[in-house]
Amino acid sequence: MVDFEAFIKYSKPGPRYTSYPTALEFSDEFSYDEYIKRLKECDKPLSLYFHLPFCRSACYFCGCNVIYTSKSDKMSRYLDYLERELEILSSIVDTNRSVVQMHFGGGTPTFYSASELDRIIKAIKKHFKNFANDAEISCEIDPRFLNEEQLQVLSSHGFNRVSFGVQDFDEQVQKEIHRIQPYDITQNAVNLARKYGMISVNTDLIYGLPYQSLDSFKRTLELGVSLNPDRFAIFNYAHVPWIKKSMRKFDEATLPSPKTKLEILKYTMEYLPNHGYKMIGMDHYAKPEDELFKALENGSLHRNFQGYTTKGGAQLIGIGLTSIGEGDDYYAQNFKDMANYEAAIDAGKLPNAKGIYLNSEDRLRKSVIMELMANFSLDIKRVESEFGINFFEHFKAELNELGDLMQFININNDKISINQTGTLLIRNIAMCFDEYMAKFKGVNNSFSKTV
Repeated sequence: MVDFEAFIKYSKPGPRYTSYPTALEFSDEFSYDEYIKRLKECDKPLSLYFHLPFCRSACYFCGCNVIYTSKSDKMSRYLDYLERELEILSSIVDTNRSVVQMHFGGGTPTFYSASELDRIIKAIKKHFKNFANDAEISCEIDPRFLNEEQLQVLSSHGFNRVSFGVQDFDEQVQKEIHRIQPYDITQNAVNLARKYGMISVNTDLIYGLPYQSLDSFKRTLELGVSLNPDRFAIFNYAHVPWIKKSMRKFDEATLPSPKTKLEILKYTMEYLPNHGYKMIGMDHYAKPEDELFKALENGSLHRNFQGYTTKGGAQLIGIGLTSIGEGDDYYAQNFKDMANYEAAIDAGKLPNAKGIYLNSEDRLRKSVIMELMANFSLDIKRVESEFGINFFEHFKAELNELGDLMQFININNDKISINQTGTLLIRNIAMCFDEYMAKFKGVNNSFSKTV
């Protein structure tokens, strides 16, 4: 039996580690010329991320980079610039390289009409023609903005995965977060995805939202499972009102306590495996036949800004406003401000605003943290061989810093393994290996709470 009260002390601000170093370390010291050099010289397969930032209205829980609009001309103008960004990119990158992954994120990608989606994809394939036969091509979808014509377009262009935002099925919660989405709308969206051959359907849920309780989330899980998705992503709500003004609309007294959130998480970790899903890294669950589960079993699961993937080793290029790219030794982010984004493209340049170079220590710690986050384990011998270190000497201070977290960890000469209780605290464990965390001690407005 987990003592949730004892876990309260672990509720502290900490990264989600979609990258290491985190985006807070990105700066404009990142050289545009060096970034272009890396794009030109890399010969790895490609992963393309397209940010389509528009939404009709705000979901108050959302922490994404979003533009709220109802103006079609504004959305069309963005597509004009997206096409021009692709033209510039194709003059730099070897577009004959294999594309193994492509993802549309938002915003609400399906806020664009079927014909506009068709325009975007044709513009991409004009330049990037070498899509791998097993390429993972996916789109985030708000079921409230989806019709059959849109799925026809996506399917005809080879999209094979969709991720549906749900968050919660409880009416009171939906009203409070400003996202009214009856079950029937989501069910219809899932049925359409199956009709048009999507081989993987993911459903996003969030725990920690206003007015949620263990009992209300049990019902949400039941309804979620009834949709029979292939994967679930069940996120801990990141309450960062100092960054996102919409979150200030919540009465913080209505947010579930850390104890309640841990009860919801523990229940989820028991409920989903009893209904055909296995835990995959932090926040994610998949059916045993899913490729994510197979990747977890053979140790090839990877984590990036899109979540968990089997396509590790590809060069990720972010395209569009705020998009983030990733290479072996860098992260690069585009402008967040539309005026700056457009000005860069008008000047014939990629809209890169900032980033970070990874030194050898960054790369080592990235490898350690990302493997722990993805697999709840670490192959010590692999790390020692790849980076030429003695793990226990190099990380002596970090292992000491784990302190009483060690009760959730098994360590021998070859491997670190996190037990099931420890998976609830994987962010806390990873933080002990984060060289940048020292400067955030005592600072409460940098990251969301880990518990």
